[in-house]
Amino acid sequence: MGVQGLTGFVEEHGAFFTELRVRDTKLVIDGSSLYHQLYFASAVDFRRGGDYGPFAAAIRDFFGSLRACRVAPFVVLDGGRGADDRKLCTLRARAAERLRAAHGLSRGEGGCLVPLLTREAFVQALGRLGVPFVQCFAEADREIAGLANRWGCPVLSLDSDFCVFDLTAGYCPLTHFQWRSVCAAEGAEGCYVPARCFSVERFCRHFGRLNKSLLPLFAAMNGNDYIDLAALQVFFSKVRSPQRWASGKGGKHGRLLGLLNWLSQFAEPTEAVNNVLGHLKKHQREEIRELLCASMEDYTPSSVNLEEFFQSGKYDCEAGRNSDLQQWVLDALAKGKLAPFISDALIVRSTFLHVQVENMQRPSAHSTALPIRQVIYGLLLKVSQNNEAAAPSKQTSNQPVVCEFDRLQKTLKKTFVQAASLSTDFCDDHFPLDKLIEVPMSCRQMFFLETLGVKMSFLESTPSHLQLPVAVTCYWMRCSEPKVKLHQLKALLLMIVSGELHRITTDPDDAVLCAEDDSMAYKEFLKWKEKELQNKAFDLDAAHSFCQWQCCLQMGLYLNQLLCTPLAEPDLSRLYSGTLVHRLYQELKSSPSVENLFSLSPKMTQLYQALLNTVESTISPDFFQKMTKSESCKKKKASKKKKKAVGRALPETQHLCSVNRFASLGVDD
Repeated sequence: MGVQGLTGFVEEHGAFFTELRVRDTKLVIDGSSLYHQLYFASAVDFRRGGDYGPFAAAIRDFFGSLRACRVAPFVVLDGGRGADDRKLCTLRARAAERLRAAHGLSRGEGGCLVPLLTREAFVQALGRLGVPFVQCFAEADREIAGLANRWGCPVLSLDSDFCVFDLTAGYCPLTHFQWRSVCAAEGAEGCYVPARCFSVERFCRHFGRLNKSLLPLFAAMNGNDYIDLAALQVFFSKVRSPQRWASGKGGKHGRLLGLLNWLSQFAEPTEAVNNVLGHLKKHQREEIRELLCASMEDYTPSSVNLEEFFQSGKYDCEAGRNSDLQQWVLDALAKGKLAPFISDALIVRSTFLHVQVENMQRPSAHSTALPIRQVIYGLLLKVSQNNEAAAPSKQTSNQPVVCEFDRLQKTLKKTFVQAASLSTDFCDDHFPLDKLIEVPMSCRQMFFLETLGVKMSFLESTPSHLQLPVAVTCYWMRCSEPKVKLHQLKALLLMIVSGELHRITTDPDDAVLCAEDDSMAYKEFLKWKEKELQNKAFDLDAAHSFCQWQCCLQMGLYLNQLLCTPLAEPDLSRLYSGTLVHRLYQELKSSPSVENLFSLSPKMTQLYQALLNTVESTISPDFFQKMTKSESCKKKKASKKKKKAVGRALPETQHLCSVNRFASLGVDD
């Protein structure tokens, strides 16, 4: 994120910072930077799909430190890509980088990767803690800068773009924000968070007479998330001078230093831009001028009034008004009740599916959840079976298509996916997207469950806050390829039960009193967790299966949100622990008695058995039987043929929607 090479250069020069004691102030926080930083700081394992519990604890501790110092936090999150989709190239490069990291981790190499549901877990935690937050319509940087300047308070982030913005109270990098080391001051001033603040004035003084109004032009010319250096190579080759930016002078920051020194001779940006254009061919000048001016505009604080949102809940921006999205969708996006995935599918008809640490030789884990995504696209882009009946010959060509970026083995590819045609029982002219919230709750719930192939009667014995993940688990069991193993299912359900036990023993509410046997069971569980694991091997195929489950859960959450939550949303911090589910799976294979881990608690034993019975009731009795040798050979041959096919086949499921098995057409990127 940010201006290429600037963070490293600034960090090497401590003189650009001033010491700051953060207390008794508002603080505008870049949500994306914060959740990445907190996850990396709290994680002990990056291979097993994430541990959202420790992450949620880190979020709680972070905001607890701010509260102790009387700091009022306001979190601002990035939204979708926006209609102009200017960051597409940058997003593709980041997705490819994430894919390389995931592949390295799958092979046992080092590296860091945020798990699939990190953002969702972060938004849930903010809601539980009562921390005010907003999700911008698109990129958040300009709105963060605008709000911070309106309030005269610092920005907390880890994005070098904020070194370029003209910020009234400065930019505090998260790496220098010592929230774990709150200091107590003498007298009545109270405690504070020790921090360092980037000083634009000190930075500009380092380059003589450099005017800070030239910094946006520097960012544009040096390269950032919106502009590539290639367009300016002619300029750099013509004005290069050994004294200023030769590669031997200034080391790895040679170009950056040379560019800043060169810019210091100009009084204002227009003069500098004209000088740059003078080195280019005439037919290039207007295009490059527009490119530079547009990029410089990105460093102007936004006029969007986020203060009004935090006071009244009203979010208004020009891009949102121009999008023609329904008002309830815009409101839900701003409040984080709908993910940016939804606005991307609606506005640019293109989505990125984040890779996990999975088996790169198999199809992407996201392919399991493809039918759910197609239903989401169908709801968003309004395809009904009435349309098909009217013109059966135009069925394929008339259906909207969404471009998905996902992996094909170890390469990032784009695939064009047709939206599902929806049943007229639900999606007819009475209920277009703008009236979706008016559909009766019972209809929305039925539609959600039938998309997952589950009946509400199956879930009656399941606690309401676990009905969504259990329905997702039933779907995962039927749709995963290769088939889910019994030990994998049991490990997953035991993990869910452990979260429930943690909930009732650590956060008992008035309605649910923690029984003594529950406390004893939890203590025994903690003792078991502390034991040394005999088999520490990483099972990549099991990891792939659990990745598929998270993909299904993510799309289940998105569909549920789009339908205005007909089912309760589960607490991700207690629902999924990658290290725990992998350990349970390993131990179940060698010691089946682990299934009785919670035997001291009749309530938890009963819950586990109920969950297991519910899931098993939706699959065939012989689901877990081993294949014969001939069946295995047939399956291998079919698998080889499948790999040669261009398109991805969809899992066979019983949906309310009719899914076209040729709706996903692979296209090399």
